[in-house]
Order: sequence, then C-alpha cells, then structure tokens
Amino acid sequence: MTIPRSSGILLHPTSLPGPFGIGELGASARAFVDWLALAGQTYWQVMPLGPTGYGDSPYQAFSAFAGNPYLIDLNALREHGLLSDTEFNVLPEFNPGKVDFGQQYVWRNQMLERAYARYAFGDAQHLKPDFDAFKAEEADWLDDYALFMALKNAHGGLPWNAWEAGTRDRDPKALASARTRLKEDIERVKFIQFLFFRQWTVLRRYAAEKGIQIIGDIPIFVAMDSSDAWANRDQFYFDDQGQPTVVAGVPPDYFSETGQLWGNPLYNWDVMDKDGYQWWIKRFQGSLKLFDVIRIDHFRGFAASWEIPFPAETAIHGQWVPAKGHEMFEAVRKALGTLPIIAEDLGVITPDVEKLRDDFEFPGMAVLQFAFGGGDFSVNDFLPHNLRENQVVYTGTHDNDTTRGWWRNADELERHNFRVYTSSDPTEETFAWQLTRMAFESRANLAVVPLQDVMNLGTEARMNLPGTTGDHNWTWRYLAADLRPDLAQKVRGLTEATGR
Repeated sequence: MTIPRSSGILLHPTSLPGPFGIGELGASARAFVDWLALAGQTYWQVMPLGPTGYGDSPYQAFSAFAGNPYLIDLNALREHGLLSDTEFNVLPEFNPGKVDFGQQYVWRNQMLERAYARYAFGDAQHLKPDFDAFKAEEADWLDDYALFMALKNAHGGLPWNAWEAGTRDRDPKALASARTRLKEDIERVKFIQFLFFRQWTVLRRYAAEKGIQIIGDIPIFVAMDSSDAWANRDQFYFDDQGQPTVVAGVPPDYFSETGQLWGNPLYNWDVMDKDGYQWWIKRFQGSLKLFDVIRIDHFRGFAASWEIPFPAETAIHGQWVPAKGHEMFEAVRKALGTLPIIAEDLGVITPDVEKLRDDFEFPGMAVLQFAFGGGDFSVNDFLPHNLRENQVVYTGTHDNDTTRGWWRNADELERHNFRVYTSSDPTEETFAWQLTRMAFESRANLAVVPLQDVMNLGTEARMNLPGTTGDHNWTWRYLAADLRPDLAQKVRGLTEATGR
C-alpha cells in the first residue's frame, strides 16, 4: 500500500471533550472531525477501540472485535428514547480534563443498563429489526463475547481461567446451562455492542463526508483475559487448566535491564496455519468495517516473538521464536485483497522484519523524538533526510512524552544534536511546532502528529508511560475551548505549504 502525500492528527476518542467524564462518539467527535477538515487534514488516527479492563489500556481489551461501551454517546440515547431527561438530573462530579475510569465503570454501566431495560420492556422496539440484523451479522464473535462478559460478571470479574472447569473449558453442557441462566445479561451485552457499532458507523460516515479517513490501531496480541483467548484456546499456548505455557514480551535492552513482560498469550501458528488463518481473516475483516487504514502494533512479532516461559517475573529468560506472518498475510490478502496496513516497526528490527514489511509493501514508521540520540546521530534512520517515501512519520506516539515535554526533559546531547542538525536554538515554547514542521516537510508520504503537540502541551498531557499503571495513563482530555479555529488555520497553512 502506498499512501499519497498527506497528514493527520492522533487523538483517541476518550480524549474528546464532553459533559459525561469521557469522550464520546457524538457531538464532540463530529466537532473534532469538523476541525480536522478546517485544518486541511486527511486522517484521524485513533487507538484500539475495544472494551478495556484492568489498567484501562486500549491495548489490553476484553475482545479484539468488540467496541468500548464507555464511548457510547448518551445524549444520542436520550434522543432515541432509550434514556429519559430525569436520568440526567443528578450527575456525578466529572473532571472535564481527565477520565476517571472507576467512575465511568459504575455510573456509565448503570446508564447503559437502563437504556437496555427501556428497550427490553418495549419502549424502543423500533430498534428491534436493526438489532436483530446486527446480531445475525456479527454472531461469529458476538455470541462468544456476550457469553464471556456475562460469565465474567457472574464470577465477580474473575479471569476465565479462574472459573469452574465446565465454563473455563467450554464444556457444551456447561455453556448451554449458562446461556439459559444468563440469557438477559447476554442480550444486554449484545444490545450495548449494537449501540456502539451503530454510533461508530454514523461517525465514520460523517467523517467520510468531510473528507476525513480514520486510521485504526490493532495490537498484535490479545489480552490473556479476553473472549478471544477463551473461545479460541487451541490457537494459543495454554495447558489443561487454562494457564499459558509461554507469554509475550520484549528482551532486555537499553531502556530496561530485565526487558518487558507483557503477559499476553502467544499464538500457536501451526494450528492457525491448518485452518487457513481464519481467525486473522475475520479480525482484519472486522477492523476494515471500522477503519480506512489499520496500524498494527508490534509488527515485528509477525516475524518472530519474544517467548517467555510462564510463570516468570521478568522477560530475561525468553527467546526469539519464528512466527508465520508471511503465510498469514498471504492468506488475508487472498481473502480480502490489498491490505491498507501501517506496520509499527519500531524497536529491535531485524532483516526478516524488514523483508516481511517490504514484501507486502506496508509503510513503516519513524518517530522524530528518537532521531537525535547518540554520538554519530547523522546515521539515525529517523532523521528526516533518512526517511523513505513509503513511511509514516510521527513527532511522537501515545507511548512518548508530548514533544514539548520531551524537549524539556531531553539530555544535553539530544539538544546539541538537534541544534546542529537544524542550525537553530529552539525554546520550550517553540520546539513542538518546529518538530511538527520537520515532520510535515519530510519526504515521508504521511505525517501524523498527536493533538497535544499541535496544542503545544507539556508532560501533563502525556497519554501513556509504558511499564506503569495508574491514573496518569490514558486519562488526558482536552477542553472544547482549546480546539480553536486559528489553530486549525495554522495547521492548514503548514499542510498546504508542504504539499500535504
């Protein structure tokens, strides 16, 4: 896939402004699309949209196919008769600039349960034909996901491998009993998914009408506690008790003496190969219903994965184990055609990863914040003059500090290298825009900048600090008043001047 020369903004929908404590898929999302169009942009890049659990990370979702109920626009439910005005009379005290996921878990789930109850008791039966059609069309993943979530709720939130053996191991009699016992809970989960996908479809159509395409994001691995792992256990490495025998991570490097122990289950590529990679075909098929382009996180895992024996406390004792990414992508391409994929090829990239990327003509990534470290920095692959056309350049990603924050915390060698390379002496106030300009001026066909950098925000607006958990991750939101038209005009001027 070759992307035309263009640009976009990275912003997860949870960061949108709005009245109910978290970004939603309604008016604020449409206002952001309007701003992108005014700014002359082509793309809105988001993070994974799946339902989040412990840690609130969009990269650890309960499903690779489902949508996040937290993003459902509640005002739209009110307009369609699923919620009443009185249900909004007494609201929690929401922080307009920060998501409180614990608060959302309690309050928003209550609101969605009320919406389902109003539908179930006949007040919104006009939705039934569309709901029935949705259930039929998405049954392949939806049935397992709804049962999984209903069972998880019935088990007090315990992971599936801590359930009793019958449901853990998907014994047919145990599952049939659960479907009968939890019928109402299962139907509610399905209805909430119906609401999410209905609203996302409307938003994506609105974006398309404004000339904005959406870049989605899918993690290479699924979460241990996910409907995907539970329903497709044979396609991963699990023992008879549902415990993984090996898990994913990355080896020790400059940034971590012990590596990173992610803990995701690893794919059994031999089993997947036998059925023609049907799970992957369905996953990409589902993602292409949501997005115009798909970024794949940790692309190098399709060439080889760092396999760590389970249990382990660190990633030190892992080993690289080859994957069957080439065979998988061939199967997906044969089934679905040309794949609009961006390969996140950061980190330890070996020739086999580059070959896999280039064989399928996937554009890779470059991050300008990584361009100025080291002594002989002129050979750094991420410097603008070293970039390729079929590449996506970022000032930073969700895992980086904001660009303003990065400059403030950069070591003296990085600052020196930047000054030498640009023959300039930026200040903390001017640096983010200078790096944004550098991204847009580069030869990479696509430049993507986090909204925080466009707004010139500091570390307080960082989206994620890898390897940590807490309310400093995934919680940042902007205020509606901060998304100014003059800022859009400034971005538009740069976009037009650099031929994007």
